[in-house]
Amino acid sequence: MKQEFEKLAAAGKIEARHIQALTLLTESGCCCHRSWGFGKIKAVDTVFARFTIDFPGKPGHTMDLSFAAENLKPIPKNHIMARKVNDLEAVRQMAAHHLELIQLVLNSYGGKATVDQIHQVLVPDVIQDDWRKWWEVARREMKRDGHFLVPVKKTDPVVYQAQETTPENRARADFNAAKGLKARVVVVAEILKIIPDLPDKGAVAGDIITALNTDITSHQRTQPAVALEAIFTRDELRQAAGLPAVEGEVSAAQIWLQDGVKFGPLMEAIPAAKHHRALDSFKLANPEHWQEIIRGSLNLVPAKLAKEFAAMLVREGKLSVLKEALTRLISQHSASSELLLWFGRERNEDFVDILGPEVFRAMLTAMERDQFAEKRSNRLRDFILEDQELIGELTASADIEVIKDLTRALQLSPVFDDMDKRSLLARLVKAHPAVQSLVSGEQTRQESTLTVSWESLERRRIEYEDLVQKKIPANSKEIAIARSYGDLRENHEYKAAKEIQKVLMRRKEELENQMARSRGADFSNAKTDVVNMGTVVETTNLLTNQRESFTILGAWDSDPDKGIISYLSPVGGALLNHKAGDEVEFELHGTKHRHRIEKIEAWKTETPASSVPA
Repeated sequence: MKQEFEKLAAAGKIEARHIQALTLLTESGCCCHRSWGFGKIKAVDTVFARFTIDFPGKPGHTMDLSFAAENLKPIPKNHIMARKVNDLEAVRQMAAHHLELIQLVLNSYGGKATVDQIHQVLVPDVIQDDWRKWWEVARREMKRDGHFLVPVKKTDPVVYQAQETTPENRARADFNAAKGLKARVVVVAEILKIIPDLPDKGAVAGDIITALNTDITSHQRTQPAVALEAIFTRDELRQAAGLPAVEGEVSAAQIWLQDGVKFGPLMEAIPAAKHHRALDSFKLANPEHWQEIIRGSLNLVPAKLAKEFAAMLVREGKLSVLKEALTRLISQHSASSELLLWFGRERNEDFVDILGPEVFRAMLTAMERDQFAEKRSNRLRDFILEDQELIGELTASADIEVIKDLTRALQLSPVFDDMDKRSLLARLVKAHPAVQSLVSGEQTRQESTLTVSWESLERRRIEYEDLVQKKIPANSKEIAIARSYGDLRENHEYKAAKEIQKVLMRRKEELENQMARSRGADFSNAKTDVVNMGTVVETTNLLTNQRESFTILGAWDSDPDKGIISYLSPVGGALLNHKAGDEVEFELHGTKHRHRIEKIEAWKTETPASSVPA
């Protein structure tokens, strides 16, 4: 094609300086545009002096030859992009040989490429299945191979070098190249993954441990968290290489027991993956006081650490110690927002007896305290807004007056904006309809008072206490246990427990409303000039001419076998306020009845001491 381009230049259709670039583009057959990306040259038109190129999203695109020479970069035929276009199936088969494919990609980009670049060029065209799994295998193979430099940081490039380096030398080189003890710990963590495959692992590990011990000594006072992490990594390396401990080296106990070390801040500085190991080492270093120190630090650390501290106390049989500390902090409203964030997320069966409305009160106080102290409490606030079940579960067994107080506290809290506050109040109303008027601010019609016997009121009170103190807490525990089983969408135990919760909560609301409206009475010395509550009424059924007697008592009193009826029943309502000699009509079970009142007597003529409530 060079001769053709020379003819075009002689004819003045292109410039002579473009001949070389156009020749390279034609020979490679592939190109790259800075905006349109990779393209495959499909045809060269020497009559109109233009290329036809397939770009992604622009197939059959025509481009003037002079413009192409200025703006396109030729892509070699052995470049991964060219190989994909020309023979994609062959490249896919190459994926079974991880190192061969990685080498092709790296060579295409000048011998090095980042993980993101490798991912972008291979997925989904070449690696069609699980990229993560494929890459992990490739990464392990590269670490064993002497031609590849695999960085610790994902943002650094993977490098291919023609000269092979042994894995032992690579491990030493990577360790020595790391700047600072923290970086060296990261490198050793990577070396631990390949140490079993090293022929001379003992020598490599010994050299690294010697260097680590020197660094640990120099860091133990200035950076105790880094030193402690290095000690854990050093001990793991020694164990993997089967080496004995070195006499005189710094131990984890020495870090914990040195002057000036503060438990909470040191734990915060240690990576989360090492928390469990750090706590175990702290316990060994402080066998007598570890639980007191951990308990005292619960309220001073982030939620993630609070979870680790609590898990250790439970693991070591100190659940009662943990619950006592939580109860005190919550009741005194001194619990931190981070501790309450963990506790709200946790809410498993171990803490059912602590979970209640006071926890939500403590949450409001903690967030308001953070706001006043110019600390961020967004994590706890966001959690409260996101967890749709939290408020309902925390207030499930609370008395209605407590719910009302909590509603007022939420209304006055400056922590939530108006929209979020309305959302939370709506959840309270859904769980406790009795606070609807308090939330809406509307003056609803006061429901009529219920007059009830002291005996029936006591029965309602006993049922309510059994519901609040036994059944609802037991159901809350069932919910907590069911939640621990996993995915709530497929958790039938959880759904069943939640349905039972709805039934229990409805009954609780009914009892609260009924008792709030009720007025106890013993019905003694009732007036008998007309039918009243507390009277015995003798009537004649005018259809059958039979005498019938009715004792009219409170709203919840009914014993048809003894002739006791509620004043709210159809019969009681028809008889009320009528005098002897009156005829009354009422409908019962779809049948009309007509009675004449013959006599009215008092049910009780005096008040027994046992009838008067204490």
